Amino acid sequence: MEHIIKTENLSKVFRAPFTFKKINALTDLRLEITPGEVFGFLGPNGAGKTTTFKLLLGLLKPSRGKIWLWREELKKIELKSKIGFLPENPYFYNYLKAKEYLHFCRHLFALNSQESKKRVDALLDLVGLPEHKNRLIKTFSKGMLQRLGLAQALINDPELLILDEPMSGLDPLGRKEIRDLILDLKNKGKTIIFSTHILSDVETVCDRVGILIKGNLRDCGPLEHLLNPKIKSFELCIKGLSIETVHNLEEQGLNLIKRGNEIFIRVEEKEEKNLLYYLLEKGGELVSFAPRKETLEDLYVNEIKSIDNHHENLGFGN
Repeated sequence: MEHIIKTENLSKVFRAPFTFKKINALTDLRLEITPGEVFGFLGPNGAGKTTTFKLLLGLLKPSRGKIWLWREELKKIELKSKIGFLPENPYFYNYLKAKEYLHFCRHLFALNSQESKKRVDALLDLVGLPEHKNRLIKTFSKGMLQRLGLAQALINDPELLILDEPMSGLDPLGRKEIRDLILDLKNKGKTIIFSTHILSDVETVCDRVGILIKGNLRDCGPLEHLLNPKIKSFELCIKGLSIETVHNLEEQGLNLIKRGNEIFIRVEEKEEKNLLYYLLEKGGELVSFAPRKETLEDLYVNEIKSIDNHHENLGFGN
């Protein structure tokens, strides 16, 4: 199968300032990205997502391992002309207007044709900023800046887009607009790799997801392959319980969520029948009872707990 990105044992070690301590930012990353897919890097802050992107862009040199782009080792500068990049915190020239800024970016790529000049207006249309093209960047909202950042990442009509936290700091509407734009770009044949720590973004737009925690790629693949399809627990909603019964449930360590006169309880498989009989005996009125399969949130939280427990067992806990 053809790959746009392939890495083998990709690792990056930093040395902490003023000490001899080594920081493993990325460890033995094996990754393959195929043409036309949207790949999401999911992980908490400090997981190694930005470090990975800087390595793929040639902004950092790996401590060990190899990177191939379009089946060529990352040495040829010509390869970078086929990449668009949106950093997590892009810098904008506030004294420029949106259209002027994109023309500036166009000249950085030595794009001087009439077609490339027309592309500026087309990109402003694509990202939803046509009516703001002559407005100073310093007056832009966070969402508008993100859209302008995406436009600059697309100025060279790249085959590969690398987006570092493109939905960071946006309100729900702004995040939806960026997600819709990513899907539109996928439909136009772009290959997109982006990082996030927002689970819903990954579930909405990604073909595959990689969970990166403390520099280690813990899981990688389509969501339907990563998540366990078997029923793992049940969630029930009940009302009419006495204060004493609720207190007894809390003492047993059950996770209760109270909403008005209703109580939501999540219980593990094989324990649901006994709990249900107990609640009905205590005068509870069942509102709903539903099976629950593993979610991306379950997988993500379990991976974080797993690696934290591993570090604690090795004596690296807090």
